[in-house]
Amino acid sequence: MTTVGRNESSPGRAPGDDQLSKSVGISLKPVHFDAILETRPDVGFFEAHPENYMQGGGPMVQGLRDAGDRYPLSLHAVGLSLGSPGPVDSVHLGRLKRLVEDVQPRLVSDHLSWSRTGGVCLPDLLPLPYTQEVLGVVSDNVSRVQDVLGRAILIENPSLYLCPKVSKDEVVAMNETDFLAALTWKTGCGILLDINNVYVSANNTGLDAMAYLAGIEKGSVGEIHLAGHKTESGPAGTILIDDHGGPVADDVWDLYRLALKRLGPVPTLVEWDTDVPSLGTLLAEADKAKALLQQVLLSGSHEHAA
Repeated sequence: MTTVGRNESSPGRAPGDDQLSKSVGISLKPVHFDAILETRPDVGFFEAHPENYMQGGGPMVQGLRDAGDRYPLSLHAVGLSLGSPGPVDSVHLGRLKRLVEDVQPRLVSDHLSWSRTGGVCLPDLLPLPYTQEVLGVVSDNVSRVQDVLGRAILIENPSLYLCPKVSKDEVVAMNETDFLAALTWKTGCGILLDINNVYVSANNTGLDAMAYLAGIEKGSVGEIHLAGHKTESGPAGTILIDDHGGPVADDVWDLYRLALKRLGPVPTLVEWDTDVPSLGTLLAEADKAKALLQQVLLSGSHEHAA
């Protein structure tokens, strides 16, 4: 492996993009390609799932290229399965590398999860136990991806619906924020902090959202995600589903404000992947994030500046 750890590169610096730090982006959806090119909306960047564009050509890929000619891009992968034991699928990684070389995104990211086993791809991003053994697996896979891509990537915290069980002879040495901190140190990667995921996990598993934000290392976050969720009720109680299918909830906006006060300006992305609304609706959500970001910048009160 040739990837250097953070202690050998720039201590305390996430592999983000300083030019994007005060900007807000939205999800890039094919239904909006024409409107984006015609109206040139005032948005900081667009983010896309690369798995939708790795076929090498066609109108989808051309739409991504056209957007990339006019705006910074972020590629947010969902298929690397960084928590699966064994190496990352070389075919998938090769296709991602070609797309990255083609569209030259400012940011590349994936998830702290697994979704592949024995050659079978599963439709969900599944949680991991935060043990030293799993840290070794994820670190090896992140380093491999970074070596192939020739750049550092960001790793997103998951939305949790349950806590993975651990065998009696195995000790869980870390909570999630400790695990992420160890991962960034070992590999030089950064964190994609999904605020909605923190809120969903807090509701579903009893996680302390405030303590979670306090446990995120300053300077390690290269991007923030905001998204909507839905509520489902049943005999066992209420569960929140991270469906990216609606506006950002008020409580999530409150957590975002607190995160900005602590971390300082971070590129922020409003995700909306299901029941995709009009471009105007997405831009209105982005404007809310811009307003909060601007408030924090003007106040000069965020801890990051201390």
